[in-house]
Amino acid sequence: MTRTEYRWLLPSAMADPELPGDRPGRSRRTVRDWAVDLTAFLCALAVGMITVATIEADPTTPDGVLLADIVVGALACCALWVRRRWPVGVAVGLVLISTVEPVAAGAMLVALFSVAVHRPFRPVVAIAVLSMALVPAQTYLRPDPETSFIEAVVIGVLLTLLVVSWGMVVRSRRQLVVTLRERAQRAEAEAGLRAEQAQRLAREAIAREMHDVLAHRLTLLSVHAGALEFRPDAPTAEVARAAGVIRDSAHEALQDLREIIGVLRSPGESDGDRPQPTLATLDSLIGESRLAGMKVTLDNRVDDPGAAPAATGRTVYRIAQEGLTNARKHAPGTEVTVTVAGAPGEGLTVEVRNPAPTEPFEQVPGSGQGLIGLTERATLAGGSLDHGPQPGGGFRIRASLPWPA
Repeated sequence: MTRTEYRWLLPSAMADPELPGDRPGRSRRTVRDWAVDLTAFLCALAVGMITVATIEADPTTPDGVLLADIVVGALACCALWVRRRWPVGVAVGLVLISTVEPVAAGAMLVALFSVAVHRPFRPVVAIAVLSMALVPAQTYLRPDPETSFIEAVVIGVLLTLLVVSWGMVVRSRRQLVVTLRERAQRAEAEAGLRAEQAQRLAREAIAREMHDVLAHRLTLLSVHAGALEFRPDAPTAEVARAAGVIRDSAHEALQDLREIIGVLRSPGESDGDRPQPTLATLDSLIGESRLAGMKVTLDNRVDDPGAAPAATGRTVYRIAQEGLTNARKHAPGTEVTVTVAGAPGEGLTVEVRNPAPTEPFEQVPGSGQGLIGLTERATLAGGSLDHGPQPGGGFRIRASLPWPA
């Protein structure tokens, strides 16, 4: 069942976001409110009828006074039906009326309870003090022949304190429940925002990984396919070599794509995934680029590449991969230099540099997001990355990454 299906079981203060009286307007009664109002009316009516019977048993009471008591008591009980709309006015009126009409005492107690539930502390205390101050006057004006003056005053004061205290306890409990509900709603909203942010970060990470992985492979496909297109008369050996590179690059791209899709489908099952690239596998990346026809020089000054942290080594690998991809796109035929240096406690630096192209070439379109993704990747790893054209021509990418001692 939904929350709205239980609304009829709740008071209007619990079914609405705020307690009645804490905002302009009034709350609409629920089924429970109608049941409570009917019960309060019947209880006040019963108290009034008992009081009328007691007054009627006194032979000294005039008939006109008895009739007035009955009429006023009935009107006081009927006034309880509007106490939710005007709790303070009804309570003050019944307190004053009950001073001279003991028949309205039951309705007055119900009104005191209602104002204690639906109004803040100050007006409740003021009305309670007024009621207790008028108890001696009511006892003096309409004494009970079977009860002494002191006993009647004490009983009246205690009843007032009991009813007001009970109402304030009910109000405090409702306020606590409303506060807890608001906190739960805020927590749900914050949890939704956190989930949405986590999904967004995951999508960005997946997009960055797909770009870093697939752009390298697809660039090889584009370059060699373009070479076959513009040199249809190339020697058979070169055609065969280019076709082999295209086939291998397509195969590797499919493998990488399967990895990413596999992670998306079953993120908790990664036993069958291929090992992630690290600094130790940088040589294989250089060898793959050389096999594709690039001129690449690797200057690896790290004594033990396998000792580098896995996350840092993977970042170095992706930076070198993106640098080679960009050089293949925008400076084909030039010699690319990849320099890696660092040690534990000193940090790790990677630099990819290529000169300006000397021969015209067919431009390969790019998204322009690769360097932005590399900068984000280096920042997430705790380092920094800068890139840009060189004064003498060419382009350079350089990153500094932490390597704890």
